[in-house]
Amino acid sequence: MTSQPLLRRPLRIVVGAVTYPPDVNGAANFGHRLATGLAARGHEVHVICHSTDTRSSTVVEDGVTVHRVGSFATPFHPTIRISEPWRASAAAKRLLTEVQPDVVHVQSHFFITRGLINVARRQGIPLVATNHFMPENIFGYLRIPGFLQTVASRALWRHLVRYYGKAHMVTAPTPRAVQLLRDNGFANNAEPISCGIDVDRYRRRAVAFRRYNPAPNTRTVLFVGRVDEEKHIDDLLQAMSLLRTRTRTRLEVVGDGSQREHFEHMAAELGIADRVHFTGLVDDEELLDCYARADLFCMPSVAELQSLATMEAMSARTPVVLANAMALPHLVKPGHNGWLYPPRDVHALARAIDEVVEDRSTIDRMGAAGEQLVSQHDIDAVLGRFESLYTEVIDSADSGRPVEFHSGIAS
Repeated sequence: MTSQPLLRRPLRIVVGAVTYPPDVNGAANFGHRLATGLAARGHEVHVICHSTDTRSSTVVEDGVTVHRVGSFATPFHPTIRISEPWRASAAAKRLLTEVQPDVVHVQSHFFITRGLINVARRQGIPLVATNHFMPENIFGYLRIPGFLQTVASRALWRHLVRYYGKAHMVTAPTPRAVQLLRDNGFANNAEPISCGIDVDRYRRRAVAFRRYNPAPNTRTVLFVGRVDEEKHIDDLLQAMSLLRTRTRTRLEVVGDGSQREHFEHMAAELGIADRVHFTGLVDDEELLDCYARADLFCMPSVAELQSLATMEAMSARTPVVLANAMALPHLVKPGHNGWLYPPRDVHALARAIDEVVEDRSTIDRMGAAGEQLVSQHDIDAVLGRFESLYTEVIDSADSGRPVEFHSGIAS
């Protein structure tokens, strides 16, 4: 194990992303948090990402120079946009030649980021890649039949391994996410580094909100994320209809997506429409209040490589009930800050919700434990680890020796 190098000087960093705000999803949020956090620490940061239309532009946002490359909409989802390979390669070459970065850090291996990967390697620019991708997250959009999903999954993983194999170092948010890469044929350098979160931001709002708003008699179960098929909000709706608690309990679904209307109809058919509120997209300040007033956060998805929304809820001192799938178990000590339940088992999910919301002292105890657990993911520590990684990758590229970085983050 090598010691982490000291950061010698401010760096010029390119963050490459297919999806970036105003898109709302975990990868976009992480890219924005990473870019703005590095800029605040004195680095010159450029983001190269898809535009929200066919026009290209360059603007300075939150201390970051954002180069948006024209892209085309798809019928699958508003945030799934494409750029032809030749256009992406030309844009990547032009921008990297113009910026002359010390390091490139891509968040994807499609379209513009694939162009960045190829051009960075040809120009000898140190390259880091972070994986946020799982095939399961796109099958619902692409409408791939179940009998073809295994074959499609293998092909998609081979595509990722091909391009991420060109990076000097690959990261993923959790040890489970790194193992998933290994399981699908990735044999190069890979380290778990959390996506990170500004724990204090959510904690402060929750403390202030609860100081001036006495706990109501009605309990609020919260979901935050895309209202799309792969999140399995249908499981949560069914569980809400099965609750046995004597305490009135409501569900708040924050976010938007292709399945919102379907789930609204489902809530009505289950007879719980009066206890379910779909907010649609909310701004950052409203989202802080959603977390602050929640008594329980639930994530029924089975394809989470970390789940920033869960960490945000934990930062707001909210207990969690999560599907026991993929990386979600990293965020729960059962009985301590919440519960895990078998994926897709709506009866077990209902029992877990009942267990938490019935008693205010349980909510308070588990919420405090969750805040303590999530503190290891604080964004300042995460940014420091990426700075060290960049320096190690730059040094190894200069010297020709392999990267031997150890992040120190276990989950």
